[in-house]
Amino acid sequence: MTTEVRRQAAPAEPGQVIEMAWDPITRIVGSLGIYTKIDFKKRQVVECYSTSSIFRGYSIFLKGKDPRDAHFITSRICGICGDNHATCSVYAQNMAYGVKPPALGEWILNLGEAAEYMFDHNIFQENLVGVDFCEQMVRETNPGVWELAQKTEAPHAADHGYRTIADIMRALNPFTGEFYREALQMSRLTREKFCLMEGRHVHPSTLYPGGVGTVATVQLFTDYLVRLMKYVEFMKKVVPLHDDLFDFFYQALPGYEKVGQRRILLGCWGSFQDPDVCDYDYRTMDKWGRAMFVTPGVVVDGELVTTSLVEINLGIRILLGSSYYEDWENERTFVDRDPLGNPVDQRHPWNQTTIPKPQKRDFKGKYSWVMSPRWYDKRTGQYLALDTGGGPLARLWVTALAGLVDLGGYIKATGHSVKIRLPKTALKPEVEFEWKIPKWSNALERDRARSYFQAYAAAVALYCVEQALAEIRAGRTRTWSDFTVPKEAIGCGFHEAVRGVLSHHLVIENGKIANYHPYPPTPWNASVRDVYGTPGPYEDAVQNTPIFEENGPDKFKGIDIMRAVRSFDPCLPCGVHMYLGDGKELEVVHSPTFGRLPEQ
Repeated sequence: MTTEVRRQAAPAEPGQVIEMAWDPITRIVGSLGIYTKIDFKKRQVVECYSTSSIFRGYSIFLKGKDPRDAHFITSRICGICGDNHATCSVYAQNMAYGVKPPALGEWILNLGEAAEYMFDHNIFQENLVGVDFCEQMVRETNPGVWELAQKTEAPHAADHGYRTIADIMRALNPFTGEFYREALQMSRLTREKFCLMEGRHVHPSTLYPGGVGTVATVQLFTDYLVRLMKYVEFMKKVVPLHDDLFDFFYQALPGYEKVGQRRILLGCWGSFQDPDVCDYDYRTMDKWGRAMFVTPGVVVDGELVTTSLVEINLGIRILLGSSYYEDWENERTFVDRDPLGNPVDQRHPWNQTTIPKPQKRDFKGKYSWVMSPRWYDKRTGQYLALDTGGGPLARLWVTALAGLVDLGGYIKATGHSVKIRLPKTALKPEVEFEWKIPKWSNALERDRARSYFQAYAAAVALYCVEQALAEIRAGRTRTWSDFTVPKEAIGCGFHEAVRGVLSHHLVIENGKIANYHPYPPTPWNASVRDVYGTPGPYEDAVQNTPIFEENGPDKFKGIDIMRAVRSFDPCLPCGVHMYLGDGKELEVVHSPTFGRLPEQ
């Protein structure tokens, strides 16, 4: 049993509809509840609501702070991807201050973020999501599938070492499985890589506006590279292993493509800056956005509708709908025009005022602390509930369609796929993986993309190490540029957190933060029904999901529902923000650095 399941009987006729809730869902970060109605006669989820019961308030208590503290504060939004927030905040500050870091500083930052992708995707895929596909789980929920797995040869056994699909499933068993334990060891190496670049994981200590404080040496990058090559060799096992596993589920359970499937509405805000192009000027943002090593863009029904960061920025709308807040339509407008003269909507994060309104959960009214970010499609006038595909699916899909990335022989976007080349390692030859745009945006393809993007991040890191060493050999060892904080300014940062789109929106007045709103992937993915009644991606992906689990209502685990939700890589701390009002002092404690002070 992996989650608390609450059942409430519903009228048995004409269907067999039963209310079930998983709250909180385990093997994710944060407090996420999924409330469903399931028709066991039709074997389908007929209704779903996504809830979060915690509220935090960074947008409130950042007001009045020194903007140079923003990245240190916002990194505490999450204990998993805090460095993604710090990075995005630094991007927004660079724009506001008009500062361009030295190239070496950017390469170090890219290497830190690549290590974060490798760390987080590895531990989530193998030690959290992987449990949904392990022997213990499959035996309990689909014994027929387990029987077939024992008879099915793994097509890529020579690459990953597991003869049958059942062997792969055994290797994923928590704490006892060979592959499960190997992935845990690998996650340590990835954290070490991050700390080499940014001092501390997960709250960087050497990351600042204008660059980094890391002391760049040949030894530093050599230490990173030694760990990276071990990870590269691991990827040559990981990608074919997951291809075999996920392909098997399509084969064993015809129709499984419907699990977690929703309309193709994908958003990616881009990742990894090219210091030769990026100057953080809003007026040139489209140019340096398209030069990123992961291309920003929006995909609607399989069509890439934009790769413009300016257009992406202006299209963001924060709708309330079923969330516990009051509207700010009559509050102050902080930014009415962007630096290019384009009008900025009142529902844009630059103009948002957070007004929490706690109340009782009501699925016919308000039921979650997560707001409803939407992207306004000016072609159709629709407010789109974009999802991130768990991060990697949207990143690879947009990058593939755009065809802009061509990275030193390591990565090539073709217009319909992404090719990833990994060089020869200690025990394995050079390999090339090709991620091809799938037919569906569903649970299995979100999970598959996560494996391919780990290889993608490793390839980017190999390229960035080469560029960083070239800077050092040329004597260009500066990693930071000086700046002054202006009295009045605005800035925005666009980045990809591990699980998807991340933007920070900053307004400075009188040298202090007047307004600040971070929008990570979780508010997009976990959003609730908006003012137009449009469900958020979790809700949409679970509603109408077919049930393949062989257990009936009395022993139902909801494994298909859990696979659908976990495929998005939920991380709820980023969904909502803590706020304690003005607060009151309870006790003042002085703690000396070295032990207790002697009694007086």
